[in-house]
Amino acid sequence: MDYLHTCKGSFISRPNRFIANVRTDGQEVVCHVKNTGRCRELLLPGAQVILEHHPDAAKKGRRTAWDLIGVYKEPAGRDGGRILINMDSQAPNTAAWEWLSSGGLLPALPPGSQVEDIRREVRHGNSRFDLAFLLDGRQAFMEVKGVTLERDGVAAFPDAPTERGIKHLNELAQAAQDGFPAFLLLVIQMKGIHLFQPNMETHAAFGFAMERARQAGVRILAYDCLVTENSMALDKPVPVDLSPAREERGNTAL
Repeated sequence: MDYLHTCKGSFISRPNRFIANVRTDGQEVVCHVKNTGRCRELLLPGAQVILEHHPDAAKKGRRTAWDLIGVYKEPAGRDGGRILINMDSQAPNTAAWEWLSSGGLLPALPPGSQVEDIRREVRHGNSRFDLAFLLDGRQAFMEVKGVTLERDGVAAFPDAPTERGIKHLNELAQAAQDGFPAFLLLVIQMKGIHLFQPNMETHAAFGFAMERARQAGVRILAYDCLVTENSMALDKPVPVDLSPAREERGNTAL
């Protein structure tokens, strides 16, 4: 997926989860933050951020002409230089749709598999899944989660408690139990990642829900992304490790 009219800025503050103050081209502007997560490890004073400018904002009734879509994160103990992280929470669904449409899922499927009739925001029973498609003629469903949290090359989700995310996983697990091919796709919005794990410190219940979904037959996939200042595209598979959820379970029933 691509962005238009992007530029760099310097992060100043985030008065609330929807807006940020950023200095760009010698002026301070108010930006819409396209991610309602905490992002505390990313949006630090002075961090270089990427903005998308909307010249027609007034005509479209927008409150601000700027969106904050990305940030450069300093290495913080990891090898190599800083990494560019896409922070747009709407980008993973679009990038996933483009990836599916280009045959990106096929290498993870048995040889000869076919993915057809890809649709977005599809209702099934009481659920609405991010993506739906025909897999070898069978109806299949996919939920997409964008991942922006990274520690020493390990990506984690979520960065804040998400009861809504647990609901999505439970609905996906039910679809799998009902006989539908079901997938959870973790879109890691950066490069330089060697592993994905659930963020048990922040929301252990989500990690338990991931393990329940896996046991129900949901395929859990993680892919990193090629991220530039004006684009993002899924790239390489990343190993998924759910052992922290199993190990922390203890006396808590999954």
